[in-house]
Amino acid sequence: MRPSAEPTGPLQPLPTPTEPPPVWFLAPEGFFALPLADSPEERAARAHSFVRALYSRGDETVWDPAAPYYTAIAELMQGTGVSYAAMGLFSTSEEEHTPEGDIARHDPSEGVAQCAFTLAAIPTDQANTETDVVAQGIFAALTADPYNEVEWLDLPCGPAVSCVTWRELKLNPAVTVSGKATDLVTARIQVHVPFPTGPFTAVFTLFTASVGRWAQFVDMMGAILQTVSFTAPSNDDPLATPAEDT
Repeated sequence: MRPSAEPTGPLQPLPTPTEPPPVWFLAPEGFFALPLADSPEERAARAHSFVRALYSRGDETVWDPAAPYYTAIAELMQGTGVSYAAMGLFSTSEEEHTPEGDIARHDPSEGVAQCAFTLAAIPTDQANTETDVVAQGIFAALTADPYNEVEWLDLPCGPAVSCVTWRELKLNPAVTVSGKATDLVTARIQVHVPFPTGPFTAVFTLFTASVGRWAQFVDMMGAILQTVSFTAPSNDDPLATPAEDT
């Protein structure tokens, strides 16, 4: 296997009259993009396509009641700055191959690792040439919390700051299968990438409770970040689709 709706962190949104410039990245196989769109009609249409891809073995009895739920999630994300949101679903079964050499598909009942992934553009007070300064400010703010695991990144698209946080939650017995209070450990990696093309910072967030697969999720996020670009790719480039349409 090769990555909270609204990102959190030290950046405070500033009033801005402009939309953020475009950003491109390559989402891995196994990501199912939530139906974000400008109009309610388009969100509803995308939700119906989304549930058919997510529950590919289902039918109308599954898809019809599920679509309004994901439409509502997309509605809640409107105006939060999130331009891309996806669910990642990955089999935890050992990789096997068919006699033809293809990777065998496993039923979700055999085990699935899940994650949530979002991209948001947060307005920040910067000139186009100050990406290092903005990244240094983010790094300083995040390292002030001793529970954060903060790392400076030099990506192909420019400087960035990665922050990993772990949380342990106590689940109420009413929501657990066993009917007993249960500890739930979650992990989040959030990467702040200042735009070189405008006064914004891109915030990539991956959140999961499947912490047994954390190393793979970190590798996945690293692979995604290597593909981030703030300049339009050529027509034959696999990144030719903007992030909000990926």
